[in-house]
Amino acid sequence: MWGAKLEDLSGFPQIRIPTESKSTMSILLRTSTTAACSLAVFAFSIPASYLQAAESSSYAWSSPEPVAEAGDRRFDWNLEIARPDRLTAAISAEATEAASAGGGSAELAKKLSNPIASLISLPFQNNFDWGSGPNEDGFQWKMNVQPVVPVSLNDDWNLIIRTIIPVISQKDIAGTPDNPSGTQTGIGDTLVSLWASPKAPSKGGWIWGVGPAINLKTGSDALLGSGKWGLGPTFVALKQEGAWTYGALANHLWDVAGDSDRADLNNTFIQPFLSYNTPDAVTYSLNTETSYNWNAEQWTIPINLMVAKLVHIGDQPVQFQIGGRYYAEAPENGPKWGLRAAVTFLFPK
Repeated sequence: MWGAKLEDLSGFPQIRIPTESKSTMSILLRTSTTAACSLAVFAFSIPASYLQAAESSSYAWSSPEPVAEAGDRRFDWNLEIARPDRLTAAISAEATEAASAGGGSAELAKKLSNPIASLISLPFQNNFDWGSGPNEDGFQWKMNVQPVVPVSLNDDWNLIIRTIIPVISQKDIAGTPDNPSGTQTGIGDTLVSLWASPKAPSKGGWIWGVGPAINLKTGSDALLGSGKWGLGPTFVALKQEGAWTYGALANHLWDVAGDSDRADLNNTFIQPFLSYNTPDAVTYSLNTETSYNWNAEQWTIPINLMVAKLVHIGDQPVQFQIGGRYYAEAPENGPKWGLRAAVTFLFPK
């Protein structure tokens, strides 16, 4: 807080108040004639709330005395603070509160751009897709409930556990023009990803994680799930440079068990992503959630463009996101376009 105030005054050095207990402490500032008036204003800009919180802390300015130095009139100012330890504690508390409301929000928003950040989060991601089905009038709503929980393995490694549970309601997304599939509501297959990730980025600044992806046969209807248990590798790599985050997430799943009359599971998922975070905790992001079905030799390529804002509701940080989606490639009877609206609750340690 002191540094921030003094930075606005040209030619002033930054001051740090020692935290050790002392009965008094004096600070000597030497300023030019042009800065003297500004410093006098600063002398009385210490908020009364700081002094009240610091209880017996007090301050006083001595009258300036002109000093001849290199042909310029300069002034010596003396600031005496009683109990600087208490005053420093009061300033630190208010600075922490300001950070949680401002800079802290921006930092949390940046962490959310990293899918393997050491941050507990609970997103509710609503996806709305139109234009599917034999008559191109089908609709699907899918809410992905996808908690992310980091677990510290040791001083160097985290295990990031992300579970995606889809809750789905859809109408006429399959079938024939004369006999569309009707309405299904329930739960789809659950995807669990476990990434072992170093706590520190690599020397090149890359953040990465690797581990298994597991498809759980939880679909409540034949048109909501694959009917298969699946297993395969998953990998994340990303870099955060300034306000930018870029990288990719990928997995591949093969079926290892399940209904014998259902199609084999042999799918690749690739999600390149790019995001930009502003100082006021707004995030602009672009990604594709591309999948390839090796058995059907079919790509699905939705392109998502989204904007999000992180706010605090009381003490609870929450991010709200909204965006649109265009399908550059989709299977026959697949959707044409969609929307996304998400709410993410964060639980920083």
